[in-house]
Amino acid sequence: MAALVIAEHTNNALKDATAKTVTAATQIGGPVHVLVAGHNCAAAAEEARKLSGVETVLIADSPLYAKMLAEPMEALLLSLADSYDALLAPATTNGKNYMPRVAAKLDVPQISEILGVEGPSTFRRPIYAGNAIQTIEAPSGKKVITVRTTAFKAAETAGSAALHQVPAAADPGLSSFVSEELSKSDRPELTAAKIIISGGRGMQSGDNFQLLDRIADKLHAAVGASRAAVDAGFVPNDYQVGQTGKVVAPELYIAVGISGAIQHLAGMKDSKVIAAINKDEEAPIFQVADYGLVADLFKAVPEFEEALTKAGY
Repeated sequence: MAALVIAEHTNNALKDATAKTVTAATQIGGPVHVLVAGHNCAAAAEEARKLSGVETVLIADSPLYAKMLAEPMEALLLSLADSYDALLAPATTNGKNYMPRVAAKLDVPQISEILGVEGPSTFRRPIYAGNAIQTIEAPSGKKVITVRTTAFKAAETAGSAALHQVPAAADPGLSSFVSEELSKSDRPELTAAKIIISGGRGMQSGDNFQLLDRIADKLHAAVGASRAAVDAGFVPNDYQVGQTGKVVAPELYIAVGISGAIQHLAGMKDSKVIAAINKDEEAPIFQVADYGLVADLFKAVPEFEEALTKAGY
């Protein structure tokens, strides 16, 4: 079963989600190819060539794919689909944008956010906001899959795949890129951070997130938030962790003033170690936390900062 992985990248560099999706593809079996679609994306393609388990890297370099708009990406993938039994993409904003269009055009059900591969046609995926794991048997025929990359290890970089140019597909002319507003931060991106400290409604205001910022600076961590904190206007939307936000799995997740609603837990419960600070000892977050501190965060967080300073952070 030949599989095509659609790379997530910045044109200049490959994102970690690609390497993790390659791991999922190799578990399905058969040769694995990677498609790098972008503009001036040769550097990303070179990185993809080094991923272990990848046989061939296809590069589609065109201004059409600079921003990976759904309609041009759909046309490109459909032009390549006949050569593959499975198409896989990370379950990122981009993957969730173009893969459903591809599945619809191919008239096949999309298999969304897989957590595990049991066989060539058998997969595990979360349902009910992650409260249950469903094992599904995909029908025969082509498979369109998105991968929850927090569940897979990144492929190693010991490969040397062949590189092939593929032509751009015809422009459907249905959309065009107008503009984007990107948040800039010296801190690591939420989905790639090894340590995340998140605040919830208990932070009481956006100004109080400065308490978490100081901890994050010491630990080289990312700062996240629950939906309640985002909806209250404490922090921007791109801080949100949860079912309707970003799904993360850092080595350490520190939840401060977060009660632990199901929707939030769905986005962070795969973290290696979870520590929680909450004054409500009955808060659901303590059911998933490895370490829990029942305390007033406005006392505990400054004490935490002071301890880090004494420890040389």
